[in-house]
Amino acid sequence: MTTCDAGAMRRSFRERIHGKLLPAVPVPMTADYAIHRKAQDAYVRYMSSHQVGGVAVWAHTGRGLHLERDTRMEIMKSWRDGFSDGRLVIAGVGALPDATLPEDKRLSKFQDDTVRMAEDALEAGADAFLVYAPVIYRDRPDQDELVADYHRRLAQYGVPLVLFYLYRGAGGISYSHELLDALMSIPQACAIKLATLDSVTTYQDVARAINEKHPDLSLITGEDRMVGYTLMRGGVSALIGMGSACTKPQVDLLNHWFSGNAAAFLDLSSKVDDFSEVTFAKPMDWYIIRQLWCLVLEGVIPEDAAHDVLGRTISRDEVRLLEATMKRLGWL
Repeated sequence: MTTCDAGAMRRSFRERIHGKLLPAVPVPMTADYAIHRKAQDAYVRYMSSHQVGGVAVWAHTGRGLHLERDTRMEIMKSWRDGFSDGRLVIAGVGALPDATLPEDKRLSKFQDDTVRMAEDALEAGADAFLVYAPVIYRDRPDQDELVADYHRRLAQYGVPLVLFYLYRGAGGISYSHELLDALMSIPQACAIKLATLDSVTTYQDVARAINEKHPDLSLITGEDRMVGYTLMRGGVSALIGMGSACTKPQVDLLNHWFSGNAAAFLDLSSKVDDFSEVTFAKPMDWYIIRQLWCLVLEGVIPEDAAHDVLGRTISRDEVRLLEATMKRLGWL
């Protein structure tokens, strides 16, 4: 890819995401962890009715690395059909290490699984890849070289890459400044999603590095617990699991910021923070089942569709807390 082509790809991608909410979507499931198809259809209709810029499918929120291939493909087709109007469908791409295998076979399977997921995503109509951190290389002496090569192989598919800086506690890798610079120099790398959870300094440092060295690369906030601040600090879009429910006020938040309506933005930012503090609370990985229950409370999906494939559950008291918060915010 020439420098000119890379620049055009980055500009085109930024135009499609600028000022937009990109919800990372969960999968409504039955009690035996099959797709709840009626709920899934209703959910796609709900999301497509909002002014989102697209959706992220197979991301962490959608348990993409934990779904069987047939399930993944059905879910991707559902979202692609529902967003056939030109809005983005971004596919999470990566793999999970198989701890039962010896190292050489584990590495080979990890790479093969990643390739298959990437090719499946393209076959199903995905517009871009959200690249999971290749955790199989984490803490190896040659970690940075392996991670960079991994991303370069995915870049060969020719679609925009959204780099993914995910905090270590959620299964990510703390990329060094040198590695981030190498990744952001890949021509097909059009954006980076930052999800540090609680490291304001990391977000600031990466935002500054983008401004200074890669100004045509888009910074996407993935910071559910500090959306407003991270938009003010340079985020041009928000790709967040929190956007999967109570979507409209979060769309409005971005609209207020990018239209310069400061008073409305500050007021709504405080409310979105309140919502994040009950949905993205410890234990953090339970946010997915909380988001599904928020969809139940909104009347989008039935209660029997609020199941997480990893078996996470929440108590009735926590459901009542979610409901009380949504009512207090005026979202119910």
